[in-house]
Amino acid sequence: MTRRTMRKASAWIVAIALLCFCLIWIYPFLWMISASMKTTTELFQKGLDLIPDRFSLDSYYNAWIKGGFSSYFMNSVLITIGSIIVVLIRCATCGYILSLYDFRGKKLYLLVLLATFFIPNGTTIIPVSQISTAFGLMGTRLGVVLALAGGGQVTSILLYKSFFDQTPKSLYEAAVIDGASFLKAFFAVMLPMTGPVTATVTILTFMFSWNNLLIPLVFTMGNADIKTLTVGMMAFSGTYATDWAGMAAAGTMTLIPIVVCYVCLQKYFVSGIAGAVKG
Repeated sequence: MTRRTMRKASAWIVAIALLCFCLIWIYPFLWMISASMKTTTELFQKGLDLIPDRFSLDSYYNAWIKGGFSSYFMNSVLITIGSIIVVLIRCATCGYILSLYDFRGKKLYLLVLLATFFIPNGTTIIPVSQISTAFGLMGTRLGVVLALAGGGQVTSILLYKSFFDQTPKSLYEAAVIDGASFLKAFFAVMLPMTGPVTATVTILTFMFSWNNLLIPLVFTMGNADIKTLTVGMMAFSGTYATDWAGMAAAGTMTLIPIVVCYVCLQKYFVSGIAGAVKG
């Protein structure tokens, strides 16, 4: 066997192994889509079979119309977009200041910032809800947005800081010499160059905000009109019965936007992570 033949055989073995791994990894998602097109009885009878006896979209209709997922979906979209905007502006500005300026207590600030990375989100829900109640934000979309975007966001800040560390400071200095203020130089010159990092932070924030259950659950207890998809999915699980097919349909509708977002931005996501690691 020649060396070239051995290389081709090795490449085929690696390709087949990766394909098998991919199928195992994606199987739960495919099963959920299949389950959403079955009846509850068939779902238990067919077990792990992916092919329904009869394709039905009744679960999607029940979830979207009867289950109120049309309004839940819009609430999730508005809250997620608002969270992304707040996080992008806040983290980009913070990362830029940490990169541009050396000030007293900077190292201590970075240590405290990193320490917040290890604090579970659930431990802060009580003070967050108390502050929101004091400002009249409980039971409002704005309150959910600020609660989701008001965390430490350590990863996003450090991604921006790492990117700006690699950016020549002469660009900012040239803008200041031309008469630009700090904000104008930042938004007009520096921020437009952060495309890959911004895409990465957008994906991370999108996934966190879209999938978050605890914060929307606490903030929407007094106002059912602003429930998100994750909170709405709890309606399919009752005290005596659970609509598994409807829950699968709801889960599919919840996951599709995340998949679409990642597919559209994956090139920039990889570039942003690679740039941060390089820095």
